[in-house]
Amino acid sequence: MPDDIVTAASDQKGAPLKGAALIKDEVTRLPDRPGVYRMMGDEGEVLYVGKARSLKKRVIQYAQGRFHTQRIALMVDLTRSMEFVTTRTETDALLLEINLIKQLKPRFNVLLRDDKSFPEIVIRREHAAAQLRKHRGAHSIKGDYFGPFASAGAVNRTLNTLQKAFLLRSCSDSVYESRTRPCMLHQIRRCSAPCTGLISLEDYNGLVDEAGDFLRGKSRAVMGKIAAEMQAASDEMEFERAARLRDRIRALASIAQEQQINPETVDEADVFALHAEGGQACVQVFFFRAGQNWGNRAYFPRVDRSDEDAEVMEAFIGQFYDDKPIPRLILTNIEPAERELLAEAFAFKGGRKVEISTPKRGEKRQLVEHAVTNAREALGRKMAESSAQTKLLAGVADAFGLDAPPERIEVYDNSHIMGTNAVGGMIVAGPDGFQKSQYRKFNIKGTDLTPGDDFGMMKEVLRRRFGRLVKEEEEAQLGEAAAPVRPDLVLIDGGQGQIAAVMEVMADLGVDDIAVVGVAKGPDRDAGLERFFIPGKPYFMLEPKSPVLYYLQRLRDEAHRFAIGTHRTKRSNEMLKNPLDEIEGVGPGRKRALLAAFGSARGVARAGVEDLLKVEGVSAPLAERIYGFFRKG
Repeated sequence: MPDDIVTAASDQKGAPLKGAALIKDEVTRLPDRPGVYRMMGDEGEVLYVGKARSLKKRVIQYAQGRFHTQRIALMVDLTRSMEFVTTRTETDALLLEINLIKQLKPRFNVLLRDDKSFPEIVIRREHAAAQLRKHRGAHSIKGDYFGPFASAGAVNRTLNTLQKAFLLRSCSDSVYESRTRPCMLHQIRRCSAPCTGLISLEDYNGLVDEAGDFLRGKSRAVMGKIAAEMQAASDEMEFERAARLRDRIRALASIAQEQQINPETVDEADVFALHAEGGQACVQVFFFRAGQNWGNRAYFPRVDRSDEDAEVMEAFIGQFYDDKPIPRLILTNIEPAERELLAEAFAFKGGRKVEISTPKRGEKRQLVEHAVTNAREALGRKMAESSAQTKLLAGVADAFGLDAPPERIEVYDNSHIMGTNAVGGMIVAGPDGFQKSQYRKFNIKGTDLTPGDDFGMMKEVLRRRFGRLVKEEEEAQLGEAAAPVRPDLVLIDGGQGQIAAVMEVMADLGVDDIAVVGVAKGPDRDAGLERFFIPGKPYFMLEPKSPVLYYLQRLRDEAHRFAIGTHRTKRSNEMLKNPLDEIEGVGPGRKRALLAAFGSARGVARAGVEDLLKVEGVSAPLAERIYGFFRKG
């Protein structure tokens, strides 16, 4: 853990030091202890975060002027201040370095991008009849967790199969409690219907235990047990029951067939394979749990041509496990730099021994080679896509008179029905395509807006978005946060009116140096006849079959899709709201009791005070409150 912080200083004359001179001055005050250092540029942006066994010995190397690469020389030259945090051990320094890199995203560090949490399967045991469901995030629910799975698609396919094989419920507790007859999932043989007593809780919990055993890797034992039950049912001439058991076995067998690779010597491991080429890199990650392959995912970390493969692997793995559970075994094709220190840090964090290995032979080596092949192929596809994307962005720069191809394009659109459930949507695109983790939705909050006022809605969205940008830039200058990323181009769905409204907001906030372009549909809303509006210039059109025009249409359509989808979700949630949720004193338990007694919220609204008092948990004051709520007029 950090002990203290030391900040930068000026020279004796009060003039600000910079580059190697600043670093040399800082070294005179540094301790010979483990810690983390940060190099920062002119505007306080963090250039680099590093860790050291000895801060003094490590940082002095930057002041000596002997650099392995021009990139390091540039980093030193740009340095205007430094910050240091001392720690008790080098392990603490490594963990802090990983955390700061993910938080601050320094320009000169290897950076893991697209870092999303992985879906898992949880058997939720808070209820007498356990529930099978998908889960993301912290393990805050009481139950058994299985994962990670590489994608939502992989976990959904496995869940569907597990429902067929073990007939476990997936419904929420409130739905479970309100059922009076089996639902459709029971009709299609995906649930054993414990909600209506068609299976006893004892037998149902037996199915739950079988599902847990299967997910823990005891698949052969589970399938053998079901096969024995099927044979017994057949011998007793219970052919319908035997057929159901046969279907369960087929469902379990299908999981193994879909997973393709199921190692015999690896029970729990993550496999990392790095392939770098042309200044780009791909890390392919495979997940193995309970002797089963639970999918893979390709990552494309931000690297430099001068980065050593071992350093890239160390940085990637460290950032990857910053917020994820760590398996007992990690297999790699490139041995990470400081492998032993990394393993020690993981063991400290995970509370158990963690092995990091680069296998040379056997089945483990085959798993790594398979991951390497996938990494090489994924990077090839990525480089081909990036080449085409680069040409399109260069075309966008030419079409709109930008100084350089845009690195970040933000596209805005609104969606509503006669002003109700109004939302704004922002999508983000760049050299790597659509950046869906950067998408944002804005619930329109303005109370003074006329229903359907598109100009007013767009102004509110842009004011909130860029107001926050200005605030984050101010915090970054004070060193309180990482510098936010500014868009190079803002696309607005609309014409001259929308552009005028947007530029008014941008001028008020002092960010009118960002390029803004309006995209208006052509006559009769025909695609291909779009008109483009740039402030202070007459509108223009692009060639109807221009690749750049098709690309801009895709951006606009994606923004439209995102805004409409967000609006529909909000509208659906509004329709599903229950009036009982608005009554003070009516919590989930009393709500269930009232709905069970009267069938619906409408039934509760018709009930008299005496009828309400008959419901368990409803006192006289609450009955009066409920009665009065539905008779406000």
